Amino acid sequence: MATIRKRGNTYQIRVSCGYDILGNQVIQNKTWTPDKDMTPKQIEKELNRQAILFEEACNSGYQNTAVKFQDFAQEWFKVYAETKLKTQTIRNYHNCEKKVYKAIGHLRMDKINPRTIQSFIVDLAGEKRYDLKGRELPPYSPKTVRNYISFISTIFDYAIKMQMLSDNPCKNVVMPSKKTKERKLYTLEEVQKMLDLFEEESEANYKYTIFFTLAAFTGLRRGELLGLEWKDIDWENDLIKVVRTSEYTKEKGIYTDTPKTESSKRFIKLPPELMQKLKDFKAWQDGYKAKLGTKWIECDRLFTKTDGTPMGMRQAYKFFERFCAKTGMRFVNIHSFRHFNASVLISNGVDVKTVQGCLGHSCATTTLNIYAHSFQEAQVRAMDSVASCILKKKAT
Repeated sequence: MATIRKRGNTYQIRVSCGYDILGNQVIQNKTWTPDKDMTPKQIEKELNRQAILFEEACNSGYQNTAVKFQDFAQEWFKVYAETKLKTQTIRNYHNCEKKVYKAIGHLRMDKINPRTIQSFIVDLAGEKRYDLKGRELPPYSPKTVRNYISFISTIFDYAIKMQMLSDNPCKNVVMPSKKTKERKLYTLEEVQKMLDLFEEESEANYKYTIFFTLAAFTGLRRGELLGLEWKDIDWENDLIKVVRTSEYTKEKGIYTDTPKTESSKRFIKLPPELMQKLKDFKAWQDGYKAKLGTKWIECDRLFTKTDGTPMGMRQAYKFFERFCAKTGMRFVNIHSFRHFNASVLISNGVDVKTVQGCLGHSCATTTLNIYAHSFQEAQVRAMDSVASCILKKKAT
């Protein structure tokens, strides 16, 4: 609400215009001078009108939104992102900066509308790209385009939170349709064969065979597997506690982070056979540490390098490539074990809420969206079993 103060023959109108990008309250002032021939009643009426007009102008973004998008985004990285967001998220957003700033960085926040964002989407999706040898690259995928808009939208959401704007222009744009591609995953028979082949691997590859065995049985993400520590295993109750991930960036190297979401912190029940494999692996690692002596660097991780430090993000992947080439197994990426685990759960009639909990998704919608096809197949089998029971009963 505007406040009015008389100062000699003029009046000062003060209005709060929200907060700046540092979270400080912004106060706007306006001086109004009445005409000499105005009566006191006319002055009072016009003064109230000027106060209302000035307050409306401030609340609609007057002055406060004159900041350009690039300036605001760079300040957002400093005061918010660096302290609130995960390292990988910040890194992904930094990768979006160059193209976003080129397109809209010079524009004022209050001048960017849905048409501006839509034009950027069209240009991005149709951009001609070439590699270092001049060969044309495929256009950006709908997922990549969505990542760019996610970055822009996040900036506008923060501006709204700071009461600098009242609307996010990204909410009204038409996004490119997601391309549905067939998800590659191993069959049950392939995983069973793989586990048998793991038994024939050399001692040097022991940790990798345990890594992929756990991946198949638990559906843990790669970072969650690499982040497991021996203290996370409840030997009495056959449980694994997921409370951290191991990540990597060029700037930080290997570092420890919290799981992807709060829902990703979870307990997973393991079968006795798998618990025994972990006990055997623990005994093997303890023996290896004893041989290495002071050269071993303790970090309590299940999966380590030869000196005891956390295993790199690519080590297990490289082993698996060699393993598949050697054995003739079909090669699919590490994440496919997570999809395999989910498909087994769903095909065995496990409800979506339980599958969500096992996989550590933040909501059941995520699980349904990712594994819609598997749930549809399970539903068909369920309906077939109902029909089979009814028809069998009728026949008897």
